Amino acid sequence: MTVHLPEAVAEPPSGPDRSRVTELRLSAYASHRGSVFPLGPLTLLTGPSGSGKSTALAAYEALARLGSGEELVDVFADPVACVPELARGDGQQRRGFRIGCTVDGPVGTVRLDVAVQAEPELRVVGERLTRGGLTLLETALRDPGRRAVQAAWHTAGLTPVTRGPLPDDRLGTALLPLRVAGKTEGQRLVLAAAEQVVVALRSVFPCAPRPGLMRLPVPPGLIGSGRLLSGCDNLAEVLLRTRAECGKRHERLVAAVRAGCAGPVADVLAEVADDGSVQAVIERGGGIRSPVGRLGDGELRYLALALVLLTGPGVLEVDPVAEVPSAYQNLTVLADGLDDFLDPRQKRAIAELAARTCERGHIRIVGTVSDASWAAEVGGAAVVDLGP
Repeated sequence: MTVHLPEAVAEPPSGPDRSRVTELRLSAYASHRGSVFPLGPLTLLTGPSGSGKSTALAAYEALARLGSGEELVDVFADPVACVPELARGDGQQRRGFRIGCTVDGPVGTVRLDVAVQAEPELRVVGERLTRGGLTLLETALRDPGRRAVQAAWHTAGLTPVTRGPLPDDRLGTALLPLRVAGKTEGQRLVLAAAEQVVVALRSVFPCAPRPGLMRLPVPPGLIGSGRLLSGCDNLAEVLLRTRAECGKRHERLVAAVRAGCAGPVADVLAEVADDGSVQAVIERGGGIRSPVGRLGDGELRYLALALVLLTGPGVLEVDPVAEVPSAYQNLTVLADGLDDFLDPRQKRAIAELAARTCERGHIRIVGTVSDASWAAEVGGAAVVDLGP
């Protein structure tokens, strides 16, 4: 694996010290063993087919969902597929996988490592949360007959460590605010570190535009939230909202569409039909309006990506931490196949837009691409090459 860093990959200095995932670790996960991926504001994973690009992004999304408190069974639909192919079971035929991440933020650098058993039962069998050389939380499966792990978290009071059971079907770090009292300095450190990890993981938007559905009008039954879905199916509804809310941001979107779509582009808007459905259209000028359904797959994906990069957590369907001010939260966009169906002009335009967006410090992007040479021409991206 080769990592190519841009000339300036430091975090944006403006604003509060936001929690952010700076490293993804796949110790033993599917095709990965001992893989470490440094993550900057804009990170592109590249490599040949079968090198594990999409697998790495799926692992990141799985950690994000665990950080949101979801159960293992909902996060890992096919847990056996996550087990390294040549991994052998022990005497009880137990096999599993290990993933983790590093999160930087107000508390400093915090590491999270999770061991998951996939067979014969899906369960967490070990978890460790550390800061520096200090273990803040550690769990282990002591009794396979119980649906719980034994947990020990840092106290630094009269009792150095507090012990107790935690469920084995979800991430213990996400449960700590319900179990740790926060009375001692050590307990407050544990809570702050856990919050830093959870905040960084939860604000994730998996972006997977589906051109086939984007061509269809948004039916009345889907309208209501005004927040962009992962597949961008309701793009027309979101356009209806964003055009009215922020004129300057909408102008930037129109300029981006003009740079990446064929033909004249005077405006991008949404029209409400008599039946209540909403359809996105492009104003071509001279009173001519063209439905986005006439755009090619590459143009539709480009339009969706531009909208994602120019909106933010208030518009995208994410699960932010309500009790933490938004100024302390980053939004991370996960884009598998970021350059799929895009022509060279569109790739360059998206790379420029992504670089400008990430420089502001509010959005981070982790994407997979088949070839990152186009991004290198623009600069600002950290490229991780999974090839030999």
